[in-house]
Amino acid sequence: MMKKSISKLFGLKNKTVILTGSSGRLGNEYAHILSEAGANVILADIETQKNKKLENLLRKLYNTNPLAYEINLTDKSQVNDMITNVLKNYKTIDVLINNAFYNPSRSRNSTLPFKNFPLDLWNEVIETNLTGTFLCSQSVGTVMENQNQGVIINISSIYGLNGADQRIYGKSNLNSPVSYAATKGAIVNLTRYLAAYWHGKNIRVNTLSLGGVLDTKYMKKDFVTKYSKKTMLGRMANKEEYSGAILFLASDASSYMTGANLVLDGGWTSW
Repeated sequence: MMKKSISKLFGLKNKTVILTGSSGRLGNEYAHILSEAGANVILADIETQKNKKLENLLRKLYNTNPLAYEINLTDKSQVNDMITNVLKNYKTIDVLINNAFYNPSRSRNSTLPFKNFPLDLWNEVIETNLTGTFLCSQSVGTVMENQNQGVIINISSIYGLNGADQRIYGKSNLNSPVSYAATKGAIVNLTRYLAAYWHGKNIRVNTLSLGGVLDTKYMKKDFVTKYSKKTMLGRMANKEEYSGAILFLASDASSYMTGANLVLDGGWTSW
């Protein structure tokens, strides 16, 4: 068998990729690397204005055929309608990236102690982070079964693997709440379940678990210093440092990988 060139190994030319949470900081980065690799990216997000701007920019920069799609991912009928429309216009769905999430840190009552954490906020996070991932995987997975091929990437976090170190947060209001940790942990095992469920169907399902991303707009120096000391690399991630991993998981470069959890955290979970 001839070896694939690097461009073929990592290439996504004419592949259809559904990317949820596309208007966020990391979603935006993923959209660019996937488009540069040749993919037509479906930008699935409840946020309209930023998403449409991203669509226009991707089309201009990479000469691909992206589509900004406004959707509430917790609504099963909306998810099914999106899949129907994507198939009508693109014929196949090659990759699904479940990137959308809601982390209510720095907002509402998310910084309250666990004993006082609001039930309505718990339910809201579960709906977005876990139910949205379930619905998209269920709908797209059915399509991929019929195609006999596909890739699903679920995005988790170090706080789906380790307990949040309460000592580094202080009064920063940056500590991710219990609902975030619970959903991100669940996603890791949902990946394993789906990979096993679709064995023999040529559908690969993997998790990408991320460490903290530096954002000086709201992160105070003291917090950044404390967080950085807990990593082996001595710093937080820059927003573009996860793009290579997304491309790896979405492309044939990871063709022998399924049911796995790729951890990019600067060594946070390896001490």
